[in-house]
Amino acid sequence: MNKHFEDTLYYLGRAGEHTKEGVMEEIGPLETRVRELTGAEADDEPEPSRLQKLQDDLKELEARAEGEAKTAVSDARERLRRYRSDRPSE
Repeated sequence: MNKHFEDTLYYLGRAGEHTKEGVMEEIGPLETRVRELTGAEADDEPEPSRLQKLQDDLKELEARAEGEAKTAVSDARERLRRYRSDRPSE
């Protein structure tokens, strides 16, 4: 990509960040006032995002798969131990 386009993307990103900060600074007192009037708490926990839900599901699946794998290995070792003990020695 042309260096000028890279610079443009960088500065557009910075401008967006500064715009967001400016807007938040301007509406901050208004938000506080609305929360006071409505009785809403500022630190209400938002619903988990789709990404967070997927990450949580993957962690759960990983833990379950790990448990199942450990059980399968344990069962296989036990069957092997029984097979070796039942087999006549040469």
